[in-house]
Amino acid sequence: MKKAMIIVIDGCAPEYLTKETAPGIYSLAGKEGSFAKNVQGAVPTVTNVNHACIMSGLFPEDTHVVGNYYYDRQTGEQGFIEGTGFMKAPTVFEAYRRAGGKTALLTVKGKILQVFGKGVDLGISVQHPDPELISRLQLSSPPQVQSIDSTQWIFEAAYQCIRQEDPDFVYCTTNDFVMHHYGPETQEAKDQIRVIDEYVKKIYELNPERQIYITADHGMNQKTDLLNMQNLCDDAGLHLVCVPPLKDRYIENHIYQEGGILYLYLKQQEEKQMLLALLESQPAVEQVLSAKKAAELYHLPQQGIGDYVAFAAKGYAFGEVEGHTLHTDKVRTHGSLYEREVPLIAITRGKTPDSYTHSKDIVKNLDIAK
Repeated sequence: MKKAMIIVIDGCAPEYLTKETAPGIYSLAGKEGSFAKNVQGAVPTVTNVNHACIMSGLFPEDTHVVGNYYYDRQTGEQGFIEGTGFMKAPTVFEAYRRAGGKTALLTVKGKILQVFGKGVDLGISVQHPDPELISRLQLSSPPQVQSIDSTQWIFEAAYQCIRQEDPDFVYCTTNDFVMHHYGPETQEAKDQIRVIDEYVKKIYELNPERQIYITADHGMNQKTDLLNMQNLCDDAGLHLVCVPPLKDRYIENHIYQEGGILYLYLKQQEEKQMLLALLESQPAVEQVLSAKKAAELYHLPQQGIGDYVAFAAKGYAFGEVEGHTLHTDKVRTHGSLYEREVPLIAITRGKTPDSYTHSKDIVKNLDIAK
């Protein structure tokens, strides 16, 4: 069984993680048996969806995780995905446990541990820290989830966990507070990557044979124009529910719950042509696909993505704004097809670089056998 670690930098578009911002990581990536490249994440480009794929090595058609938020057409129930029961595919944690391995999941956001923590031996989150484990690893009290300091804390926790407990598999993820607020050219963003760079070197030195994979769940882009699709359709006399897969509790990151994709549930099927005509007239809407077509193109389960899937155009997002539209310079977000490309750096990797085209391929290519 090969010891491995997957690091997921939440919201880390390739422009954040470069030779200039992470010289230590790229130095390690230049060693024999390592590489750096860009790969594709899953659609929609939101946190829960891509963690499910990375942890399982499978697409959403198998994980059945299609957002941070759910809507039940039959009951009308809707809410945040932050508990058990949504993830339908087995994870890498369960595979390591079956092989007799010890696992650790370290996350800033508590929901990652709640949704995907089955089979985890050591679970640590900034949001819901385990006092006994924090004391055992001699860690300080965690900072606020939505803070610049949360990244350094979770990497210190990962370092101490590996140094003291030496689990066979470690999954460590940040949150995207910094990327939502600061572009890759800013000092704040560079400082975050510098912290990660320093910790990756320290973790590598603990055991140079441990495979380390660094990727992101999705990218991040500036959006200048927001469209409230629900208000637009309501005012046009259409009967439907617009579900934003990106919607989550962290309102500091999503002031308007804005994102680049919507699941559209028609309540009256005879309004189909009227809906499509309205969407076609909106510059914010780049593409509208039937659920069947979206499932085929992006490996999604047809159930749970509405009747239609709308993708935002470049520079646009769908958001819960007053009225129909809002022009702003305050929004950086994700969810669309424009946040699909993510970095992948493999240190002491398992397979050749061409074996990795998607972030999910990390787990697909791990050697977990006894």
